[in-house]
Amino acid sequence: MTRAVLFDTETTGLNPLAGDRVIEIAAIELLNDLPSGQRFHALLDPECDISAEATRIHGISNLHVQGKPKFADIVDQMLEFFGDAMLIAHNAPFDFGFLDAELARLRRPKLDPARMIDTLVIAKQRFPGMPNSLDALCRRFDIDLSARTTHNALLDCRLLAEVYVELTGGRQRGLVLDAAPGLAFAHYERPAHREIRPIIVSPAALEAHAAFIARLKDPVWLLEPETATP
Repeated sequence: MTRAVLFDTETTGLNPLAGDRVIEIAAIELLNDLPSGQRFHALLDPECDISAEATRIHGISNLHVQGKPKFADIVDQMLEFFGDAMLIAHNAPFDFGFLDAELARLRRPKLDPARMIDTLVIAKQRFPGMPNSLDALCRRFDIDLSARTTHNALLDCRLLAEVYVELTGGRQRGLVLDAAPGLAFAHYERPAHREIRPIIVSPAALEAHAAFIARLKDPVWLLEPETATP
């Protein structure tokens, strides 16, 4: 079974080298590319002010992070959750850059870039020249965006998990992941509302179809089974 971790960060600004810090980290576990239900989430005191521009994007202000743990307080839990899994993010170099800066402050090793999976790169390869933001991809794949009023990291992870499935092969409606101790597997549940609806063809449509068939030379669906050839 393949394990990966999909994650997202929110920050005080755009440049970790200029002193901007991480204020929120969210991550969810994927088993064989499907969410297992296991997650990690932390809202953090960045030990500096959050810019007004950043607050407009993610809705997190200085008031929201007062009294919250610092990155040093949660780093071991985060790294334990990450384990040795591949790490998936949208515009992954941005999130890797911020986490690497936080780790460097604690004299911890940076994340291995070989573990990076960037869904933005995958999206640009699949949809060259088209908008490939998370919002744009959700709209393209008909994923519900109604709850996304700001860039909440945990919600973004949930949305990105759906996008990732689409980017790597496409989802099947009704596909769910069952989990038991030491076991997880996918199965398909038929939606309860789905009904079998017979297609009723009108006499006029049947007559028009017969007239069309009559104009064809030896239509194969009118031949006897033993005379029909591929």
